[in-house]
Amino acid sequence: MSEFESKLNGMLFSLMSWEQLTAFWARVDMNAGWYLYAVGQEVPSVPAAYEQVSLFVQKIDALLRHEHEESYCGIVYADDLEQPSFIKIYDPGNLGVSCGSSKIKVQPGWVMSRFAPIELQAKAVPANRTRWWQGLFSS
Repeated sequence: MSEFESKLNGMLFSLMSWEQLTAFWARVDMNAGWYLYAVGQEVPSVPAAYEQVSLFVQKIDALLRHEHEESYCGIVYADDLEQPSFIKIYDPGNLGVSCGSSKIKVQPGWVMSRFAPIELQAKAVPANRTRWWQGLFSS
């Protein structure tokens, strides 16, 4: 099993409040060699540049706050809340039962990993998410 798979299926900690998420993003080392993977899109072969990671964090934070219509976060998980090396982010438009209590496994929408990712099988990715991802770094 790869380190990526081990982290994906291992114990992760949830960021339950929006305040926790804000503080968490400030602790993420944007220059640490993050692979940015939108599940259902092409698997990245190289880590993203600092500018791409910083932009992704800014844009994904805005997307989550706008589309996750709850008073709490609860859809961002990390292997370590102080010095993360693996972060999975669920798409607020495709949550299903992300806590794992269902027999149907819902893949995260996005993964930030310091380990090379493997392809994850996703249900059909909505066209708006594909456009969002493809437009993220095109400007």
